[in-house]
Amino acid sequence: LHLCDRRQRQMCIRDRGRVMVIDLKKYFLSDDLSDTVEYDLDLSQVEVNGVKPFLEPVKVRAVFHSFAGSVDLGAHLHYTVTMPCDRCNEETVQEKIVRFSHTLVRELNEEEDDDDYILVPGERLDLDELLTEDVLLEMPSKFLCSPDCRGLCPSCGFNLNLGDCSCEKEQTDSRLEILKQLLQDSSETK
Repeated sequence: LHLCDRRQRQMCIRDRGRVMVIDLKKYFLSDDLSDTVEYDLDLSQVEVNGVKPFLEPVKVRAVFHSFAGSVDLGAHLHYTVTMPCDRCNEETVQEKIVRFSHTLVRELNEEEDDDDYILVPGERLDLDELLTEDVLLEMPSKFLCSPDCRGLCPSCGFNLNLGDCSCEKEQTDSRLEILKQLLQDSSETK
């Protein structure tokens, strides 16, 4: 992993070559100081619903800007998610470009809502952990190959996006069979 160029070495710390930790002390002590970090975030071991969706590293561009004893973090991420479609089980690939913004502080006042700030008590931020959480919270609850995916036939398993299957068209859930019988009996008695 390429973590820091020469200009950025003072703000970056390598932790066994795999975790991006940012020393924020100089930002907390000054106003209007800015730096940019660009690197690849490896999420290849992260699992979502039993699948490892990150086949390529996440491209990260993070900008740190100090103001009033705090640090504004703006992150621009570009990545690809590969997951099976939740309806038809075909592999679906989605390219994502997302932006995240956080305000980093050393401590919180009693009036401040901790949902608005990221507390960094030791002045060192594990950027990988924060951005991994951001990416996972951004993941959709349902992965679809297309919004109008027809899914699989519940009887034969045929992918209905490829056409109609040869199954019987009128299928009734066995749990509702008694209601179907009642409706038939009611129509016969009229």
